[in-house]
Amino acid sequence: MQTKNMIDPSLENVSRVLEFTLSGLNETMENRYVLFSLTALFYPLMVLCNITVIYTVISHKTLHEPMYMFICNLCINALYGTAGFYPKFMYDLLSQYHVISYAECLIQIFVIYSSALCDFSTLTVMAYDRFVAICRPLEYHSKMSNKRVLECILFCWLAPFFCMSVLIALTSSLTLCGSSIEKLYCEIWAVAKLSCFSTTVNNVFGYTVILTYFGHAVLIFCSYIHLIQKCRSSIEGRHKFIQTCVPHLLSLLNVTVALLFDVLYSRYGSRNLPQGVRNFMALEFLLIPPILNPLIYGLNLTKVRKQVMRMFFKKQVGISD
Repeated sequence: MQTKNMIDPSLENVSRVLEFTLSGLNETMENRYVLFSLTALFYPLMVLCNITVIYTVISHKTLHEPMYMFICNLCINALYGTAGFYPKFMYDLLSQYHVISYAECLIQIFVIYSSALCDFSTLTVMAYDRFVAICRPLEYHSKMSNKRVLECILFCWLAPFFCMSVLIALTSSLTLCGSSIEKLYCEIWAVAKLSCFSTTVNNVFGYTVILTYFGHAVLIFCSYIHLIQKCRSSIEGRHKFIQTCVPHLLSLLNVTVALLFDVLYSRYGSRNLPQGVRNFMALEFLLIPPILNPLIYGLNLTKVRKQVMRMFFKKQVGISD
């Protein structure tokens, strides 16, 4: 009768994980002050670029159009997602012990990955906006009304929040047999790998979310192939496509490749890769899209660029609002 609960006594202890150890910095600690200095320069610059675009769009009524509101949403999302990583990362660079509590780990997972999914959702509604603007210009204002824009923005946030809430609920129900995460931040697959038992339900739902959002990317590329065919016969159409759609495609390609690297490496990556390479692959979607998106749209789109130039240089050139 004493054998009915013959479970390894250590299993019960390790399953009650209160904090995780992040081991991604272990092999690069000798360069931590250099990394901290670079991060301390990059993160404020990234915040400044995104806030500049957000303020420019919000403060100028001429930019209160669907495309610019979606760009603004993209920049807000960049600030939200990177806030879940960079402050903790900078703290870890100055600390000897790289730990994060169980609750903070789940919050970090939710913030970082809901932000990544929100990027896909925003780029999807931006593609729809460009499709209507170029292919059905006479219907544009009726289809892209203020109500429709609000619905699209809500979709961009609520769908990722729902998906990540379910994934976090599934992850929090796992019994864990370890507490070491070989990354710079908490990652949902890394936590699932620590489970003592099967994670089939988590994997099925996780892959469903991944395929759904990468399906967004495929849908966008297909719609842009149609747009290219539509614009070939018109000089004005080609100009509009190059001006507004090419930056969008660059952003989409950037986000898709970065997140694909992160997902594939988390699931199938080899530990034989140098730690620095693994860290870069894990950081790419937190490093490149947040700084590249505001630069692409701020420099390429004429209306945004002019307003930014007016805002920064109006005193020097004597321009008044």
